[in-house]
Amino acid sequence: MNNFKRLTLLCGHYGSGKTNVAVNLAFYLKKQYNNLVVADLDIVNPYFRTKDSIKDFNERGIELICSEYANTNVDIPALPADMYRLTTDKNLTAIIDVGGDDRGAYALGRLVPEIKSENNFDMLMVINGYRPLTPDAQSTIQVMREIETACGLKFTGLVNNSNIGAETTAQNVINSIGYAGEVSQASGLPIVMTTVKADLYDELKDKIDNLLPMTLQTKPV
Repeated sequence: MNNFKRLTLLCGHYGSGKTNVAVNLAFYLKKQYNNLVVADLDIVNPYFRTKDSIKDFNERGIELICSEYANTNVDIPALPADMYRLTTDKNLTAIIDVGGDDRGAYALGRLVPEIKSENNFDMLMVINGYRPLTPDAQSTIQVMREIETACGLKFTGLVNNSNIGAETTAQNVINSIGYAGEVSQASGLPIVMTTVKADLYDELKDKIDNLLPMTLQTKPV
């Protein structure tokens, strides 16, 4: 997995696991980029927040930009001022956790004109065929189009994050390849990476291209 753009935007259906992908992709890219930032645009009640991994970010020297109200019971749909550094500071390499579905994508709209103008981004759709609302290519494509309409950007690639959490087996990942391929064919988008639990990586690394080993995110105690 090479040739990442300055901005990598991750979108997906609620429960697709895009925040976990954002966190682990940050760990991976930190080996290549010094000024790495993770930005959390998810202003709609998520399952996990990037702030849940703040300790791991700090240990690796990864900056986190998110609402000061993240991980509180205060729900204020506003972006922090630091978020605009994503488009003004060209020295940053950023992973942007956009939000779930079209509602989360609306927040991105404020940055879209500058993102388009620079044209140094990828917007990746995180797909999970084991979630009840995106079990096939047709339903997944519908969610993709809703997100594109909401934020004003087109997807450039796919992340196959099909999993059932901690119970995921190597066969579950292998079985998801057909689903991901159908989404790729229907959308015309490449599969940029397939995620896998770190303890399954060695078993699958010679069977699936562009594997990203992941540690599952957990809520801080």
